[in-house]
Amino acid sequence: MKEHQESSQTKLSPVQPVPVKKKGLIREYAESIAIAILLALVIRTYLVQAFKIPSGSMEDTLAIGDHLLVNKFIYGTKIPFVDKRILTLRDPRRGDVVVFEYPEDPSKDFIKRVIGVPGDVVEGKDKKVYVNGKLYVNPHEVHKEKDIIPKEMNPRDTFGPVTVPANSYFMMGDNRDRSYDSRFWNFVRRDQIKGLAFIKYWSWDSEKLRPRFGNIGQLIN
Repeated sequence: MKEHQESSQTKLSPVQPVPVKKKGLIREYAESIAIAILLALVIRTYLVQAFKIPSGSMEDTLAIGDHLLVNKFIYGTKIPFVDKRILTLRDPRRGDVVVFEYPEDPSKDFIKRVIGVPGDVVEGKDKKVYVNGKLYVNPHEVHKEKDIIPKEMNPRDTFGPVTVPANSYFMMGDNRDRSYDSRFWNFVRRDQIKGLAFIKYWSWDSEKLRPRFGNIGQLIN
């Protein structure tokens, strides 16, 4: 009986929790940074890329110092190291403003407007552009020089006719008299096109040293 009382009075020791190892602070930061970099690379490679306007070839649609976002998936996601695209929503259309690898130096990006698509016949006559024999009117084009340069001297005002090859596009800047484009170096291949410019997210006037608030948020058309 005495033994039973002694055993009943014995206190049970509490269950000790199993210690959980916490990640080191440096490791947590490293993992967060790695994930952020990976997401940024995926977004830049397959979805959206930022682009800055370096020249006046697209004035007055785009000004020097405009910062754009380029939709990279609308024309299809380009598979790295393979000349193929998947999940294409549509092909480039006449009138699209696109960013592409400059054919004469692929390390540089150019931005122009699509004027001719595969199979189109494009011709310039005294600053007027004809596509498939019909006058192509682009409401965004401007001419800042009145003189007409003869075709024998320069293709700026008079060129062609030229037929756009398969999987290629004829590009021109909106600032027609001050744009170095397909009139001079012919066509852009489909695989050289990076995406469709669709919105201005920032604009800086370097001459007046101030933002162009009226340009910020404008859709590009």
